[in-house]
This record gives sequence, structure tokens and C-alpha cells, in this order.
Amino acid sequence: MERRPLAPSLLTGLILAVGFVAGCWVLAGALVDFKAMDRYVSVKGLAEREVAADLAMWPISFSVAADTLPDLDAALARSRAEVMAFLKEQGLDKAEIMNAAPRVQENQYDSPNRQPAHRYTAQAVITVRSGDIATVKKAMSVAGELVPRGVLLVQNYEFRPTFAFTGLNAVKPDMIAEATRNARDAARQFAEDSGSRVGGIRRASQGYFSLQDRDQYTPEIKKVRVVTSVDYFLED
Repeated sequence: MERRPLAPSLLTGLILAVGFVAGCWVLAGALVDFKAMDRYVSVKGLAEREVAADLAMWPISFSVAADTLPDLDAALARSRAEVMAFLKEQGLDKAEIMNAAPRVQENQYDSPNRQPAHRYTAQAVITVRSGDIATVKKAMSVAGELVPRGVLLVQNYEFRPTFAFTGLNAVKPDMIAEATRNARDAARQFAEDSGSRVGGIRRASQGYFSLQDRDQYTPEIKKVRVVTSVDYFLED
């Protein structure tokens, strides 16, 4: 029987054993790295700031009454003229001013013995649009001066003044950065409590911006708010 040399077989076995051990070591490292990928913390970051509105929209609503349509139209013209004169006196004659078509209503007779004071009534709106918030606020505070001039003002929710902030894109970058820093501070505190340290970002979501009045008494001051959601890896 032919006997094969022992040395080559031992060498082959040794190479296979070393390869097996090396493969197991690489696989174990990969498993450890994969497991580390699961170690993360999810936190939220908040940023808030107050900004001044830069656009005012003030609808001035008034009504008139008459027994004929020509008289009604003349009454509307007189009230419009008084409103426009008032706006000029308040320094708003350069503002964007829009006249809406009036709403005309024919009043019905309830009974032969109960007739309406006037056959027709009309409601009109003149809207002032301006970036001069201070001037608009001042004019609003003295709008009652229109009543002695014969302008019957109408106050309701539909025609309330509104204030807007149009510069949101300008403050977004700084607020997102602030919210992200806030989120990282929260993650750092969590990591310290758990005996770890904060690593890189695993996933981040900007969230959404909200814009609302600071309160019902100062609608010209807006509160901007953004919340970000960030996942940070945790490292030993």
C-alpha cells in the first residue's frame, strides 16, 4: 500500500484551520458591528421664537339702506368716499386698497302693517393691505371716527383684521439648527445616564413649522415653532 507524505497533509489542515478561525473572527466582528447598529436613542428637539408680522389685512365693512336702487348706490358711494378720506388722513392712502362688490338685499314685508324701514340694504367691504403694521394698528384704534361721518360700520368675525408673517423661509435654517442642537443635548443627557456617549445621526426628520398668534390680544406678534425628530447612535 502506498503511503502519502504526512507533511503536506498537516500543512493543508493547518491552513484550513487558520482560515476557519479567521473567518469566525471576521464574522464575529461583523455581528458585533451589526448589533451596535441597533443601539440608538430617539429624541425630539424644539425651537421657538417670536416674530413681528410684516403684512396687515384690514377689511372695513359698512352697510347702507335706501328705498330705491339708485339711492342705495349713491349711499354706497358716499360711505366709500368717507372711508377713503379717513384712510388718507391716517397715512394709508399709499396702501393697497381693494373694493369688493356690495351685497345687496331686498327686504321683505312681514305683513301689511309691518313694513321694513328701507326696501334695500347693502353691505360693502374695503380691504386695506399694507406692510406698515404700526400705521394700520393706529388707524384701527380710531376707526370709530367714521360713525359720526355717516358710515355705519359692521363688525363680525368674517371681516376681522388679520396679520401675517411672510419671512418664514429666512428663519428656517437657524431654527432647524437650534432644534437639532436641542435634540443632541437631550440625547447626550440620555447617554450619560446610561453610561454611553452620543455617536452620529442614524436618522433625522425636520418636522413641520407652525405659525400662530402669540395671543388673542396681539395678533401682530407671531410665535414660530418647529420640532425635529433625530435618532443618534450610542457608543461605549
